[in-house]
Amino acid sequence: MNIAILGNPDSWYVAELRRAARARSVDAATWDFTQLAASISADGHAVLHSGGAGRRLDAVIVRTMPPGSLEQVVFRMNLLARLEAAGTTVLNPPKAIECAVDKYLTTAVLQQAGLPVPETFVCESAAAALDALPRLGGDVVVKPLFGSEGRGIVRVSDPDLGVRVFRAIERTGGLLYLQRFVEHEGFDVRVLILDGQILGGMKRRSAGDFRTNVSRDAVAEPHQLTETERDYALRAAAATGASFAGVDLLYDRCGRLFVIEVNAVPGWRAFQKVSNMDVAQRVLETLISQCVRQTPLCEGHRAT
Repeated sequence: MNIAILGNPDSWYVAELRRAARARSVDAATWDFTQLAASISADGHAVLHSGGAGRRLDAVIVRTMPPGSLEQVVFRMNLLARLEAAGTTVLNPPKAIECAVDKYLTTAVLQQAGLPVPETFVCESAAAALDALPRLGGDVVVKPLFGSEGRGIVRVSDPDLGVRVFRAIERTGGLLYLQRFVEHEGFDVRVLILDGQILGGMKRRSAGDFRTNVSRDAVAEPHQLTETERDYALRAAAATGASFAGVDLLYDRCGRLFVIEVNAVPGWRAFQKVSNMDVAQRVLETLISQCVRQTPLCEGHRAT
């Protein structure tokens, strides 16, 4: 079985996946999105990579989506879709990545699925964002539409600060994604899901920041999930189509539970420490199982 891991070769996650692949006698190459190309001719369609001569791919694991122009990102997503259409197992499926990478689309899909999400307003105009500020309680979290690990998130509870933040985003051509700030007790719940099954959950306690990301020095600890947390997490992953997902849940001070985010390229380093679970091994086992379910021969798609 041949797989490609689309990710940073220096990444801990890529190293873990390659270790798990070796244990299962799976040939795993590390690929770079920027080195992908496509060839279309009378002989058919092939996805090409500079380091993959002669390989036939059974599966692809997506571990990153590097910054790029709109054209580059659309091209990368289309390449993944063509690989999937040709019979290659892609984890996560392109549609799931496309949904989860876009916070607006994710929030809309979660709300449509009947899941509780914080009140949200998305626009291109600083003036419209300022008008929305009082309707969102005068205290909002401004998030980049694309991004993770708490990067680029700003809390705005002062109109004067709002003017500066909103206009700066407008000048750079960005979208303004405003979400009502949820007063919480300093922790959130991360649920890790793989192939429709919950691997487990953890609490992430903030270290004095409203953001509860471990990358922002939050402390991870084991957490026994409640039935409601399990239900919300499974429904959220299903709504976005993510086979491998990290779902973030947040309680307000009144005990109401909200679904905050679905990550389709989830990290698991902190979860692995608190759970003692070999997540990479579970991912490889699931990938092999998905590949077999998709096509008994699992011949894959040509890549050169």
